[in-house]
Amino acid sequence: MNIYIDILFWVRQKKWFLFTLLYGLVMYQWVSPPPDLNLAGYHALIIISMALILIITEPLPLPAIAMFMLFMQVVWGLDTANNVASSFMNDAVFFIMGSLMLAVAIVSQGLDKRLALGIIKLTGHKTWRIIAGFTAISAILSSFIGEHTVAAMMMPVGLTLVRYAHKDPRKVAGLTAALLFSIAYGATIGSIGTPSGGGRNVIMMNYWSEFGAGSVSYLEWMKYVYPMVIIEIPITVLILLWTFRPEQTNLDSAVRKLIIDVARAGKMKGREWLAIFLFILVFLGWVFLSEAFGLGIIALLGVFLYLAFGLVEWRELNRKTNWGVILLFGSAISIGIQMYDTGAAEWVAHIIITNLGRVIESPTMLQGSVSVLLTGAMSNVLSSSATVAVVGPIVLDLGGDPILIGFMTAIASAFGYFTAVAAPACTIIYSSGLVKSKDFLRAGWKMGVLSVVSLLLLSLIWWPML
Repeated sequence: MNIYIDILFWVRQKKWFLFTLLYGLVMYQWVSPPPDLNLAGYHALIIISMALILIITEPLPLPAIAMFMLFMQVVWGLDTANNVASSFMNDAVFFIMGSLMLAVAIVSQGLDKRLALGIIKLTGHKTWRIIAGFTAISAILSSFIGEHTVAAMMMPVGLTLVRYAHKDPRKVAGLTAALLFSIAYGATIGSIGTPSGGGRNVIMMNYWSEFGAGSVSYLEWMKYVYPMVIIEIPITVLILLWTFRPEQTNLDSAVRKLIIDVARAGKMKGREWLAIFLFILVFLGWVFLSEAFGLGIIALLGVFLYLAFGLVEWRELNRKTNWGVILLFGSAISIGIQMYDTGAAEWVAHIIITNLGRVIESPTMLQGSVSVLLTGAMSNVLSSSATVAVVGPIVLDLGGDPILIGFMTAIASAFGYFTAVAAPACTIIYSSGLVKSKDFLRAGWKMGVLSVVSLLLLSLIWWPML
């Protein structure tokens, strides 16, 4: 009798997992692929849709879903095991791994507490101002050094404040979510601000050059796009305070504990200055050497230096680095590459363009709708860079002003708010274990709607003035 009860309990707990398996079996076995889509592309779409169901309903841990996306590519014949493995472990994955390890190394020196206190001195003790400060600082920093780095660096700072607010972060779930999402969403919206904010921006600039559409300088990019970052910062703060409602309106107690701890640590020691110096070297490497060596290799070099100078022990890195997040990020990139290589992503793009074209007669409106809606939707499945790589040539080929439509596409690729795998910054805060997949949906749909509205206002009011 107990066995039947256990089985029934397992079925109830895993009902969405069983539903996903049934859905995948039906689609694979009995539903034929569309005539204009090859079999591998069709199978890639099934795997993506199954993964999305599992990510949203969360009947399994996300690392298990990551493994599912990897082995299904081989089982269904999308590619060989070696090719899937090579698409999984690339420089972007090295970068996430190195960034998470660097964050552990920085925390081990107590620098997260000093940075948190520095932010508090700028914002004051009120919760809403602290959340606004985290959002603004994350957005500004990510405009120049990329969202991966900012999220990995700022998350320990946010968690430091949470721990001082309450010993059990789950008792202050609203405050915890608001702080962590202020980092993730701040870093995401800031990444569009300059060409160096993300790979998607550089990809679009290359398309303009290749297609003979002209060129855009660093400052010109900022002139067109940075107002969007400024608009999004207060919108993000309002959405987070509305969605998660922090349990404490004032963090006086947490700040006092933080001040005491920093005072006990005393003045900056040689090890801490060395840790800062090494991080500055890594940052300068990202800025000036990334094209030659890659962001990930430079991040791993930074980890090597921290280990070589004895600033962190490997046991600490091994214990505190969230390997599940690395697995998840790599699998998302891998399936994104399959979507691109099999033509599935382009097929989806053409389907949407064709259907929208029947409803929207104006070429300008069609361009705007496709670039924003299609790019925003695909950025929640593929990486932002892969999305721009796929969608960019399609929208630039529709006619109209290629510079403006390129800006719209690059901006909309940052609208990956809906899942933990939609953007690197979202994946990184998920690694804390303190936010759930459903939290991304709760805040994400509001961010998505208001981001589209903000982009529409920018294109109708600001851009015509330039």
